[in-house]
Amino acid sequence: MESENRNKTPQTMRNIFGVVMILIYLGMGVLFLINFFQFTGAWEILRWVGGVLFIVYGIWRGYRQFKGIDPGFNDR
Repeated sequence: MESENRNKTPQTMRNIFGVVMILIYLGMGVLFLINFFQFTGAWEILRWVGGVLFIVYGIWRGYRQFKGIDPGFNDR
């Protein structure tokens, strides 16, 4: 039983970390798109490109996380 809990803990922490990172990527994308960091002039394109890329990557990570496609520690 103790061995079973030890094997499950890394998977649980990996799942929690994965969800937190998804939220960070999506949040940063939204912050870029609403111009939270107040980029002006030539940096304006970075705001749009960065925001879209953060959101697309957050969605991709979310898809992989919830479909279980990510390789586990022992899957390599």
